[in-house]
Amino acid sequence: MPPFVQGYMANKSILKRIVHGMFPLNITCDICGKETFDGSNLCPDCIKKVHFNNKATCPVCGRKTAKNEICGECKADAPRYKKGVSALVYDDGAAILVLKFKNGDEYLAEFFGGLLEKKYEELPPCELITFVPLTKNKKFQRGYNQGELLANNLGERLALPVREVLKKKRETDDQKSLSRRERAENLKGVFEIIDRKSCIDKTILLVDDVLTTGTTADEVTRELMIAGAKAVYFAAVASVEYKQKTEIEEI
Repeated sequence: MPPFVQGYMANKSILKRIVHGMFPLNITCDICGKETFDGSNLCPDCIKKVHFNNKATCPVCGRKTAKNEICGECKADAPRYKKGVSALVYDDGAAILVLKFKNGDEYLAEFFGGLLEKKYEELPPCELITFVPLTKNKKFQRGYNQGELLANNLGERLALPVREVLKKKRETDDQKSLSRRERAENLKGVFEIIDRKSCIDKTILLVDDVLTTGTTADEVTRELMIAGAKAVYFAAVASVEYKQKTEIEEI
């Protein structure tokens, strides 16, 4: 990274710490901005809009389901990671929070890290935490990688090492509008292992902010396994609810 870029990022980080020192977090709602003053991230009205993923879930990918059974997507094409969990259902309030997290509200890593710490209890012990990488250009534009922030926060909470073991070589199209085959093709050759040594014979926890199509997490897991990982587990702040398609929708 060029020296002027490093200087810019350092000054930006210092400025944020000064602002957070002058204006402490958790005195206003993270969604509507209403004053709370009780250490809560959400006001009584907005917390109703955030749906916690603590009821029926798919035992494989961790999405919300109608029943505690494997979802149709995992039956048709199971992910490469052993098991996934997510703290929130990606709708309403959670979607707003994730969008804010992607677009400048880095402090939400603390709130989300606490949620992931609790969900981690549903997984076997892991030895290493990693995250989905961004391209250098995307990370520069945003100023940070939200997945990396999550991983670092969770690593501190769990006393686990965090490693950036992959890089993303190019930008990709939005996965949501693509078919299953197109999603796989879209990500083909995008990720590359840069720290193989850290992966060998390790049980790895992969973290990300949101699970939508699941293709990205699956492709990253594939690379981790090729690099020698013993097993990979996945944790996301939020995941899209699995809704079984009707016969009409499938036609």
